[in-house]
Amino acid sequence: MFTPTVGPIVGHTTTDHARIFLRGDHDNSLVFAGVRYRRQGDEAWSKGHFVQLKAYRDMTDVIVLNGLEAGTAYEYQAGWFSPLSPTHTVESVQELPLQWPRTTYRLRTPASEPGVPRAYIVGSCRYLRITAGVPSRPDLGDRTFAGINRVMARADPPINAVLMTGDQVYLDDLNVVAPDRAYKDVLFKYRTAFSQPHIRQLMAHAPTYMILDDHEIEDNWPANRSGKDDVLYANAMSAYALYQASHGPAHERLADGTLDRSLKRYWYRFAHGDVGWFVTDSRTQRTLSADDRRLLDEKQEQALLEWLVTSPARVKFVVTSVMFYPDSKRNDGDAWQAFPEQRLRLLETLRKRRIRNVIFVSGDVHGSMTSRLRHSEDPDFEVNTLVASPFCNSKWLPYAKAADFIFDRPMARTDDGAYRYELTSNVVSQDNFAHLEITARHVQVTFHDRDGNPLQTVGIPLR
Repeated sequence: MFTPTVGPIVGHTTTDHARIFLRGDHDNSLVFAGVRYRRQGDEAWSKGHFVQLKAYRDMTDVIVLNGLEAGTAYEYQAGWFSPLSPTHTVESVQELPLQWPRTTYRLRTPASEPGVPRAYIVGSCRYLRITAGVPSRPDLGDRTFAGINRVMARADPPINAVLMTGDQVYLDDLNVVAPDRAYKDVLFKYRTAFSQPHIRQLMAHAPTYMILDDHEIEDNWPANRSGKDDVLYANAMSAYALYQASHGPAHERLADGTLDRSLKRYWYRFAHGDVGWFVTDSRTQRTLSADDRRLLDEKQEQALLEWLVTSPARVKFVVTSVMFYPDSKRNDGDAWQAFPEQRLRLLETLRKRRIRNVIFVSGDVHGSMTSRLRHSEDPDFEVNTLVASPFCNSKWLPYAKAADFIFDRPMARTDDGAYRYELTSNVVSQDNFAHLEITARHVQVTFHDRDGNPLQTVGIPLR
């Protein structure tokens, strides 16, 4: 067996199952990929779990490991091969005397109990320029993932998941000169971005959750969409479905343990004990008409509101790839400040229904910070935001700074009073990522530089 050409990537992982993405290769032969696993410390491996790889999926697939135990460390091996006989099936290759790749990876299922401390890595915007099929200094972006690996190695509690909240790839890195529109070029960019050594090590061990932002398609999508972009959008979303959505919760697990192959939406939910996450699709379902502007389509908005109201989670994280607030002095129509009615509907629901411990998580602006929103006439209301960006900036793009945002007037007004926010951290204007630790009393956010060194720590009290 051969080592995967991309991956393995540990995707959605629950108390009883894990999803493993991997890519093989092809030479016009029958190709299979397999995974075997065992509890850490055991000697015997499980039987192999196999899938047949197909060219129309770019020789990628996801293998589901079912029947796992909560709060348990596992080891696994993964690889691909072409059998000598063209008549083999997924069932028959299980009987072959395969030589598995020697590399052993590790993953951990989350504990099921509420109140258990949890930890996460959050970040976004990894710039990797590829020109004429050659990446330009890929080590610059991958350096940040080496820093994340260092933090993970010493994390206590262990990292439950890594959340990449947008712009995992930049398909439009040279949009004027040489945009990536052909499907083969888009796929090549994904393969290159996800096969750099340090991000590969990270995703092979930590459950990784992803959602797209504009650069998975093109800058400020769909506001900048033109009549020539239909092929671009189709190719971009096909590649996104293969490399980012395929191993996430957007694909439902069926009663037999397999995944529903259809992809009905890009947003999704998951939870670890009493910590819940709602990851929104803040990009592809926008309505830009003047009479009904929506960043989230109506169905997604209703699903989010229902989750906020009914979820028993003690802490609720809402991921939205663009900033919920603070508002920018340069309003380009892309973030939540350009959709004030929908944002206010969400806030009014939180306030009037007395929903506590809600934190909006985003990226996009190439600067990191925490901030707090309050209401002038309701001292019990509080909503926090966490912004974590970028993993790796382009030297052509600026970093955000505090002076870029509006702080001298209310964000919104109603008949009941005004919503006002304030920074609760410094604005980090360099490549970085966030490390979250959730305990009974607070969410501790530590921003780290690209080498994993701590820059600042902020505590968000829980109520």
